[in-house]
Amino acid sequence: MMRRRTTLLASCTALALALGATACGGGPVAAGGGGKELGGRTITVAGVWSGSEQKNFQKVLDAFTEKTGAKTQFVSTGDNVSTVVGSKIEGGNAPDVVMVPQVGVLQQFAKKGWLKPLSKTVEKSVDTNYAHVWKKYGSVDDTFYGLYFKAAHKSTVWYSPDALAQAGVKPPTTYDAMLKAGHTVSDSGLAAFSVAGQDGWTLTDWFENVYLSQAGPEKYDALAAHKLKWTDPSVVRALTTLGKLFQDKQLLAGGQKGALNTDFPGSVEKVFGPKPEAGMVYEGDFVAGVAKDQFGRKIGQDADFFPFPAVGGGTAPVVSGGDAAVVLKDGKDQKAAMRFLEYLATPEASAVWAEAGGFLSPNKKVDLASYSDDIARETAKSLITAGDSVRFDMSDQAPAAFGGTKGTGEWKLLQDFLRDPSDPKATAAALENAAAKAYQD
Repeated sequence: MMRRRTTLLASCTALALALGATACGGGPVAAGGGGKELGGRTITVAGVWSGSEQKNFQKVLDAFTEKTGAKTQFVSTGDNVSTVVGSKIEGGNAPDVVMVPQVGVLQQFAKKGWLKPLSKTVEKSVDTNYAHVWKKYGSVDDTFYGLYFKAAHKSTVWYSPDALAQAGVKPPTTYDAMLKAGHTVSDSGLAAFSVAGQDGWTLTDWFENVYLSQAGPEKYDALAAHKLKWTDPSVVRALTTLGKLFQDKQLLAGGQKGALNTDFPGSVEKVFGPKPEAGMVYEGDFVAGVAKDQFGRKIGQDADFFPFPAVGGGTAPVVSGGDAAVVLKDGKDQKAAMRFLEYLATPEASAVWAEAGGFLSPNKKVDLASYSDDIARETAKSLITAGDSVRFDMSDQAPAAFGGTKGTGEWKLLQDFLRDPSDPKATAAALENAAAKAYQD
C-alpha cells in the first residue's frame, strides 16, 4: 500500500525533554553519554517502503547511526508484511523492528505474542506530543506496542489548478458541489476524476471518507470493529452516495472500465502526467510525492489539493493511515531496537524525512518549517489540528483477509461495485458476508 532531514531542531530544551536527557547532544545521559552508546551494534528494520520512500527513510536510519553509532539494515517486505515477517520469525531470522502499515496487522502480531511493549521513554514522548488517538491505535488490550512514526492524510482531493481555472470552478466544500464542479470540468473537455479502480485499497479510502462524514465517527468506529453490520442502512446510504460518482461516465476518466484498468500511479499520471485526461484525483497526501518526483510538478503551483468535502450534513472527514514501529521479541538486539524507537519518537527524527518530502508526522512538536513545501505544511497542520477526531483507515483496522488483500474481501467487492453500482444493498450484504467470515477467523 502506499502507506503509503538532517537538521536538528533549534530548541535544545524541546529535544532534551523529548529524549528524556538532561543535556543537549548525546541522547539520554544514562545511556553512557558521548552520543555513540550503540557503537558496534546492528539493528534490522523491516517495512513496506521501496523507491523514494525507502531512500528517504534511509536518511532517518543514517541520522540514527550518526547519533548513536549503531549500524542499520533495511529490509523491504513488499505489501505482504505479515507473511514475510512471520516466515522470518519461523526461520530464526526475525528483524529487530518492523514498520507496520496496518492496525489489523499490529493487532495480529500482538495476539501472536511477537511484540515487546514499548519503553516508558517512548510512552512518555507519545503521551506528551501526540493526540491520544495515535496511542490508542498503537495499543492492544491496553498495552502500548506501536509508535506511529509516519502518517498519511487520506482526506485530500488533488487537482490541476489549470484544469479547474479553465473550467471556471473553485475547490468545492461539499460532496454534491464536488460532483457539480466535476460536470463543469468535464464540459470543458477533461474528465472530472481519475479513479484508481485497479487498486482496491483506493476504493476503500473513497468509501471511508464518505462514510465518516455522512454517518459520523461513532458509527465509523463501530463498523471498523464490526460491532455494526455492513448491512446497516448507514452503509447502504454511503454506497449509494459513492455510486452517484461511480455510475456517472461523464465524471470518470475512461468510464468504469477505464477506472478498473487504472492503478494508483496511473491515476496520478492521468491528472499530472504529460497528457492529462482528468482534472482531479482523490487520494492521500502521498499523491504530491508522485506528482513531484515522477512528473516534475511544483506542489502548490501545478498541483494542489482541497480537503475531502463534507457529505450530506456531516463535517469534512479526516481519515488517516500510517506506519507504526514495533519491536519484535525475537529480534537479536532489543536494547538497540528500543533506543531506535526512542529516537523515532523525537521531533528530530521526523524532521529528517519531513525535509526530504512525502512525509507527515503525527508528532505535534515537529516544527512545520521542517516540511519541504507549503502544501506539506498545510496537510501536516490539518492532521495535527484534527487531534482526536482523526479516524484511522477502516480497512487497515480490519483483518487482512477482509480489508487488506488483493482480489478478495472489501477490495474486490468495491471493485465489483465500481463495475456495477446499481445495487448498493446487495453490495452491503456481500461485504457483511465477507466481514463476518474474516472477523470470525
